[in-house]
Amino acid sequence: MSAPRLKGPRSSHRPRRIAAFFDLDKTIIATSSVFAFNKSFLDEGLLSRRSVIDLAYTQLAFSLSDADDEQMQKVRQAMATATKGWEPEKVERIVTEALTEKVTPTVYSEAQELLAEHRALGHDLVIVSASGEELVAPIARMLGVDHYAGTRMSRDADGRYGGSIEFYCQGPGKAEAIRGFAQRYGYDLEASYAYSDSATDLPMLEEVGHPTVINPDRTLRREALERGWPILTFSSPTPLLPTLERASGPIIGVGAIALAVGAATVSFARSARRGA
Repeated sequence: MSAPRLKGPRSSHRPRRIAAFFDLDKTIIATSSVFAFNKSFLDEGLLSRRSVIDLAYTQLAFSLSDADDEQMQKVRQAMATATKGWEPEKVERIVTEALTEKVTPTVYSEAQELLAEHRALGHDLVIVSASGEELVAPIARMLGVDHYAGTRMSRDADGRYGGSIEFYCQGPGKAEAIRGFAQRYGYDLEASYAYSDSATDLPMLEEVGHPTVINPDRTLRREALERGWPILTFSSPTPLLPTLERASGPIIGVGAIALAVGAATVSFARSARRGA
């Protein structure tokens, strides 16, 4: 199904400010953002093979049970423990150096067209991801988006990850981030758009007047059919279009700190649910 024709704001003395909020993994890119860099993280000593397996088992237990507060806390703690002591600057360096090879070829051509169409209409482009800032920031710069949000971790006295999560940008956290953007930049959420592939992002989709699901899991597809939301299929990863690249210029995050393993556990959950 092709992307729906978008409409710009109605003319008025004060045009509404509109945003298009995008999940990242399996929505803009055809892979998990952290899985794309697994080898780089292993080579740099940030992840061991054992830690990847342990986190996978933790997430599998979560994905096969009810997603209650206790299970969510176990996943969050496993993520925090695995990344304790990481240097945020090192994470971003690894991602930036491997970006062209690992991520650029995985961007859906359909997503590129959709981003370009929103931009042509004057809408702000925002990535809202369960990954964190040092992981998402280079990808956001590559895509030329305006803002991004991710998981924020505590820092120790040396600026390294401190072993706890201050803000988890997943589920209700994504909705909270969107409301924060709306308050800061004056977005009209009823006139804004949101895109995701996962039922865990229902709170995000419910925040806007124009939700659309992309390559949805079974639960999200059922919700979309019941609510009459558009369902899109993106299937053509292709190198990034030059019109989307932004070689320089700052983009503004929501103050989130990177958590690469966060993307891995969320992606693992989606895969487990789809394979169930």
